[in-house]
Amino acid sequence: MTVSKDKKFSTVPVAEKVENIVKWLEEKHASDILALNLERVNSFTDAVIIVTAKSVRQGQAIAEHVYAMAKQANYEYLRVEGKDSGQWILVDLNDVVINVFQEDVRRLFNLESLWADAAILNTNESEHA
Repeated sequence: MTVSKDKKFSTVPVAEKVENIVKWLEEKHASDILALNLERVNSFTDAVIIVTAKSVRQGQAIAEHVYAMAKQANYEYLRVEGKDSGQWILVDLNDVVINVFQEDVRRLFNLESLWADAAILNTNESEHA
């Protein structure tokens, strides 16, 4: 079997990619992880992952770890936003978007309510159900 050199990024299925990203998030002790399938709900991405960090420093470390692991796995990485303030960090992997929140900011924005009809791909939530 020959591998095409035309492929720039990994083409693993979204569910598998989410599973890998959740493992990376758990490695950095992210809490209240919620992964939602948006393929039939929204057009901007296939999945969204919402997590809580216990501190700004932890949030920044989570974002950096996801970036490093995505690069290693050859996942498309578009951008990161909010890393300097660390209150709400968005990591955009094109077909999966990760939102890393401080707990009070997560409660304030309540992104989960935007996609209440979305199928849950993964959860280890303790208080954001």
